[in-house]
Amino acid sequence: MKVEFGKYADGLVPAIVQDNQTQKVLMLGFMNEEALHRTESTGKVTFYSRSKQRLWTKGEESGNFLELKSIAVDCDHDTLLIKAHPLGPTCHTGADTCWSERNHSEDFLFYLQDIIDLRKQASPTQSYVANLFSKGLNKIAQKVGEEAVEMVIEAKDNNDQLFLNESADLLFHYLLLLNAKGFSLQDVIEILKDRHSK
Repeated sequence: MKVEFGKYADGLVPAIVQDNQTQKVLMLGFMNEEALHRTESTGKVTFYSRSKQRLWTKGEESGNFLELKSIAVDCDHDTLLIKAHPLGPTCHTGADTCWSERNHSEDFLFYLQDIIDLRKQASPTQSYVANLFSKGLNKIAQKVGEEAVEMVIEAKDNNDQLFLNESADLLFHYLLLLNAKGFSLQDVIEILKDRHSK
């Protein structure tokens, strides 16, 4: 991949970051040759910060890293398109993209999936998610079963709020189980889309 860093006086090329799953544009940063090499070698998107005058890995303070999926250069060899998997919100405002003020209202399940991925790495004494993961796959699967039964019980009664709460519990624990099995919500969506097209 040939990148013309010399086209710009400061040696920086624009790097557009796009969510690999949702295809949303997340942010715009700038890379020099060193930042590009660091991104490729670590798998975490790294820019050159013009304000800090140094390399800056997105998420180095917040933990909301951008996991590299692919890099492409445009036809003029002076702009990069980075496809990444965001581990939490990308924008410093807490929104999922730098062009959104809705703060995760769209694609919330993808955002929640990323939060689960982060929380499972925490201490089991400080995070419910980490605690459940520390007990293993069988315990997570058992929890999904328990939540499913509780939802069915509430479905037979007339308390809509309890039914919705149990439905939320089931969906949350289902996301945990998907993660534990090494899959994502997108994997399930692709199957549903394939079925719908037939």
